[in-house]
Amino acid sequence: MKVAIDQEQCIGCGSCNCVCAEVFGEDEADGTGYIVKAFQIDGDPAVGQVPDELAECVQTAAGVCVVEAIHIE
Repeated sequence: MKVAIDQEQCIGCGSCNCVCAEVFGEDEADGTGYIVKAFQIDGDPAVGQVPDELAECVQTAAGVCVVEAIHIE
């Protein structure tokens, strides 16, 4: 499953990290969400490839994102 965070849209509320810390982190400097290094594609913190066993976790995070900044493909 491919997942992306629109970091310009992200307001840094931390919801994604709270419900799915296995996949999402929160930047200490500005609070924006990112995809943890283990799942990043080409080192891009906004795009990742997540294993199927974490699909439910990612979908929950996308559902709680108040600005709908998480996109699943």
